[in-house]
Amino acid sequence: MTPLPTILVADDDRSIRTVLGQALGRAGYQVQVTPYASTLWQWVQEGEGDLVITDVAMPDGNGLELVTRIRQIRPDLRVIVMSAQSTLTTAVKATQRGAFEYLAKPFDLKELLAVVARALTTPVQEAEKPASPQTPEERLPLIGQSVVMQGIYRSIARLTTSDLTVMISGESGTGKELVARALHEYGRRRSGPFIAVNMAAIPREQIESELFGYERGGNLGRMPGRFEQASGGTLFLDEIGDMPQEAQTRLLRVLQEGEFTTVGGSTPLHADVRIVAATHRDLRQAIQAGTFREDLYYRLNVVPLRLPPLRERREDIPLLARHFLAQCREAGGGYRTLDEEAMTRLQAWRWPGNVRELENLIRRIMALYSQETITADLVDAELADPQGSDFVPDCRQVAEPLVDSVSRHIARYLEAGREGMPLHDLHARIIAEVERPLIQMTLTETRGNQIKAAAMLGLNRNTLRKKIRDLEIPVVRGVV
Repeated sequence: MTPLPTILVADDDRSIRTVLGQALGRAGYQVQVTPYASTLWQWVQEGEGDLVITDVAMPDGNGLELVTRIRQIRPDLRVIVMSAQSTLTTAVKATQRGAFEYLAKPFDLKELLAVVARALTTPVQEAEKPASPQTPEERLPLIGQSVVMQGIYRSIARLTTSDLTVMISGESGTGKELVARALHEYGRRRSGPFIAVNMAAIPREQIESELFGYERGGNLGRMPGRFEQASGGTLFLDEIGDMPQEAQTRLLRVLQEGEFTTVGGSTPLHADVRIVAATHRDLRQAIQAGTFREDLYYRLNVVPLRLPPLRERREDIPLLARHFLAQCREAGGGYRTLDEEAMTRLQAWRWPGNVRELENLIRRIMALYSQETITADLVDAELADPQGSDFVPDCRQVAEPLVDSVSRHIARYLEAGREGMPLHDLHARIIAEVERPLIQMTLTETRGNQIKAAAMLGLNRNTLRKKIRDLEIPVVRGVV
């Protein structure tokens, strides 16, 4: 008879040990639990256990350091890391040191059991060798502990171990370039250059020479382009939706063949770069309008990563606000705090400019006001909008009916159409823009529980799953 798999659990929180012990026991596993890293290490050295689940912070050691040591002496022993200090750095370090999976606390027990089953049944691959643990300190302002941000951290962590092409989508100000830089700084190409190119900022007639370089007349030689400058590193193509058709064709050829020629040149050059693209546009609509190549879209959209607008992760606003206050303080701006009512005002704002708008607001307040405590009145004064359309004091006291808000947005689309912007599938786009935040926020409210979310929305569970897939909504389950 095959012995039951033994799972070693290390966590200094007694309640976590109890819950995991009971859940794993009910699932048919043998379980050994301990609050100490030293005890876990002793078990591993003695050859015990078929799987390890470890916390990061323990009284006598660090779970991340244990991952590296475990992988050195028992490379076939899978390790699942869990942490309440859920930051991008933690997720990246866990992944790059060889952890099978990283779970942010609180997590869903069903998700944990599914990860455990995968860890015990998936064959160990040679490619699972841990990457170098030498990762930069967390200096990038990717701030947030919301469910959706945890999903982004986990995606970034996994993507740092490969050179897959990534397409980042999101509204202006959501931090697309920061994510691109994180993929580079934490990735395998971090010793190479990071070159960012904004397609919308370059005149159309100069884009090809800017990207691929050009031959200068006489004996002046060749002027290298961005592809050549980024060799060995990452090329970030921001606002890729603004790239003209001719340049799209050349970019597609580079992605297909792995080489390019300069404008006016004939000698092929090897393209040794990782491509990360970003856009705030709906590229599927651009494809239908004939302004973006469908084959290029699929070449770039190998791994899609959607960044949510700030209004979809309001619980992160206090963390972001304090982060920007701290930055200003370090730059010599003096000490400031936000009182509770001021923070409530910030969380009620719609933030059409997203994180960038919040950062600008904090910097403006620090520069213009000397009082130590930032009050609600001060925030109201700086957020005051003559149109009065973007500030919602409290979701329970919204004066404007939803139909009026939607009507205003539809009017903007139609006005853009009159100004020459091609409009296709307007009905589908408007429905998607309403459905996406509705489903996303409902899932956040239910902490990722799709059964509860379907009940709240009045949808069949299979229908909800299809909408989540079609709308590319990231789902990360929340609390146990």
